[in-house]
Amino acid sequence: MKKLFLLLFMAITTATFAQTENQLIIQQGNLDFLKDQTEVNVQLKFDNTLYQVENFTEAQYLEKRKEDILKNRKKTEQDWHKWSDAWEKFKTTDYLDYFLKGINSKSKKVLFRKEVNAKYTLIIDAKWIYVGWHGGMIGQEAKLTSDITFVETENPSKVIMKIQGDKILGKPQNKDFVMEYGRVAGAYEATGKELGKVIKKALK
Repeated sequence: MKKLFLLLFMAITTATFAQTENQLIIQQGNLDFLKDQTEVNVQLKFDNTLYQVENFTEAQYLEKRKEDILKNRKKTEQDWHKWSDAWEKFKTTDYLDYFLKGINSKSKKVLFRKEVNAKYTLIIDAKWIYVGWHGGMIGQEAKLTSDITFVETENPSKVIMKIQGDKILGKPQNKDFVMEYGRVAGAYEATGKELGKVIKKALK
């Protein structure tokens, strides 16, 4: 019973703390350039992404995750490879799909897509990822801090707008929430929703 109360306290405290962090901060420009656009290309980047409160590099985080998996006597190298393959799949395809799902659920006048020939490209460069945790009945969503940049597709060095996503909390929970990569995918979806809200308001 004490353990259950402790877990509930942790969940409530974390949710309260998250409310002060879950935000987008405009650093440069505005959204006027989108007023005559119908679609925007979207890319993800992972330039020097750090993980967890310890600020692990991805290599360090994956090495630690491998050690944790193999500590379990029921797990084998095959289990690690299965996890690692899923991690890479989410990183290369699913995170972007979740982001697009989030932003397009809010932004109706402009469609955000991948690999489309549009005038502008939106780049989400992950700078910090907290993968959260899952403990059976309850869990902690992942958080994503990212540099969100609109550039000209034909001239990527020309930045139109810059936004920072500050520790966006990954809600709602999805079918893969029990796994780290599933929770991170939720943070990408939440980031998309937050940005979509801002765009919808600006293009009214």
